[in-house]
Amino acid sequence: MITWKGLLVGLRRPMAIVCLTFLGCLAAAALLAPWIAPHDPYDQNLTNVLSGPSSQHWLGTDELGRDILSRLLYGAKLSLLSGVECIVVAVVLGVTAGVLAGFFGGRVMWVCDRIADLLLATPMIIILLTVLAVFGPNMHAAMTTLGIMLSADFMRLSRGSTLAVREALYVDAALVFGLSRPRIIVRHIVPNVLGPVIVRASTLFGAALFIEAGLSFIGLGARPPKPTWGTMVAEAGNAIYTQPWYLVPTGGIIILTVLASNLFGDALLDASVGRVPARRRNERRLKEELVRREAAHAVRVVAPTAPDAVVVTSLVRARNLEVSFPADGGWQPVVTDVSFDVPRRGALGVVGESGSGKTVSMLALLGLVPPPGRVTAGQIVFDGNELDPADQGSFHRLRGSEVGYVAQEPMVSLDPVFTVGDQIREPMRRRGGMSAAASRERALELLHLVGMPDPRRVAASFPHELSGGMAQRVSIALALGLEPKLLVADEPTTALDVTVQAEILDLFRSLQEQLEMSMIVVTHDLGVLADFCDTAVVMYAGEVVEQGRVEDVLSAPAMPYTAGLLGSNPYSATPMGRLPAIPGTVPLPSAWPTGCRFQARCDRATELCSRGPIPLTEVSDLWQARCIRIGERAAHD
Repeated sequence: MITWKGLLVGLRRPMAIVCLTFLGCLAAAALLAPWIAPHDPYDQNLTNVLSGPSSQHWLGTDELGRDILSRLLYGAKLSLLSGVECIVVAVVLGVTAGVLAGFFGGRVMWVCDRIADLLLATPMIIILLTVLAVFGPNMHAAMTTLGIMLSADFMRLSRGSTLAVREALYVDAALVFGLSRPRIIVRHIVPNVLGPVIVRASTLFGAALFIEAGLSFIGLGARPPKPTWGTMVAEAGNAIYTQPWYLVPTGGIIILTVLASNLFGDALLDASVGRVPARRRNERRLKEELVRREAAHAVRVVAPTAPDAVVVTSLVRARNLEVSFPADGGWQPVVTDVSFDVPRRGALGVVGESGSGKTVSMLALLGLVPPPGRVTAGQIVFDGNELDPADQGSFHRLRGSEVGYVAQEPMVSLDPVFTVGDQIREPMRRRGGMSAAASRERALELLHLVGMPDPRRVAASFPHELSGGMAQRVSIALALGLEPKLLVADEPTTALDVTVQAEILDLFRSLQEQLEMSMIVVTHDLGVLADFCDTAVVMYAGEVVEQGRVEDVLSAPAMPYTAGLLGSNPYSATPMGRLPAIPGTVPLPSAWPTGCRFQARCDRATELCSRGPIPLTEVSDLWQARCIRIGERAAHD
């Protein structure tokens, strides 16, 4: 994907500099033609027709003795404006339709695709000739029509770019911070889509010039004696045998302009694709990227027949959550029977291998399950109020103001187009109603709160100017803008070195104490769980297999899977020996076994483990595990 950083790199290439300088000088000459043209473009001198270059006429004269250089300068304004008019129409129509199609999908995308197919399948020249037959030699009508025809190209391009950008974590972050969809489209989608659009526009600009010149050549452009490059080429063609030089400046300026436009676009494209591989490689390493799209199906919420009273000490209460995706004509659950409580001013840690369902469960909690998936059962209660997963408005009111989110990849969760200060201020102004001055001061306070030594410099910086630790602190400041009651941190220390990890955990601990907020920490690191969290939830193959106080779960795990995770600590390895690990991998949802889903990897499994669903069983007060040997453990104790 073409990036703004790549475009800036491309602008520094010698070829791009030369082409841009040429086009800039040409545009300036066209605008200044009344003052720099050596002669009036309409002055005729029949005693000096079709003359070659001379001191009085640097490029010679035409068949009526008019100065060719002056007519080229005046014609440049008409020809260039025609090309610009065509591209502006194409970009505005195409990008608008493409961004809406890519962002909303569904029927909007279907309608836009059919319109694009129709425009691409219609012969362009026939449409142009038909329009000119109706309106006469009207170049504005011709260029507007050409822009509409070319808009299909930009529609397809911007739709594809939008489909990629809307998957970015900074778009998810904007949704979590409570920004409206129109605001997200304008502020975060469109700026990141314009990169490839600019490259394509520079190449199609040359095509528009050629078409304008061709229409003028056959007499369908501006009326003589008004100078345009196309009409001058037609005049040069009539005099090709008497004065072949006339075709050199008239045809040459068109060729040079089109060539400069195309080479400029190629330079930007080559730089964007060839000189920015590092970020692209980092983005491709994202294995569990959060996505946000409008739910494509109605949600069926199955509440327990007799729901328990909401516990006063719990800020969030989730019961029997089930998330499913379409598969083989039906629905395949990927998360089942997930229940947990998030204590007020406490920290809940969610651990498990990749594929265990941790992220999907948190997405369900935030109302961000990616379509076509949906919550097919369960109950979510936030601060005493039950949320309906089918009602996105209820989640939208919470995100940003009541719930904050910190992504596991801070660099890609920040929009590269805007400064850090702009991104922190935006939710506060749009959701919090703060003035520009108040949001600016609040942003500096937050940057100071998260430990930034020079908040003003950081606020004026772009994300690529920050280190990994600084970017993570900025993400935390962004999440704290409206003082949420709950902060969800998805692998907040994974991409950081050990020293920075310790600093971030200390920061979380101090912020939790200062702001008295609750936290959910999704992590693979049992050390983070032990050091920071009060309650542990262990997930495997889409279900909770053990949960309880951290000290209980880690000191004497009741579920063999939890014991396996503890035993897989690299520090338990012997020198020159194998790293401890649980054999096998987490099964796919379609391959979940009957009974205990961990049985194929468990060295204590028996025939009883496969006979039927195994419920969570009380180990002791506030401690549950999903294992048939819980009774044996209790008898032994």
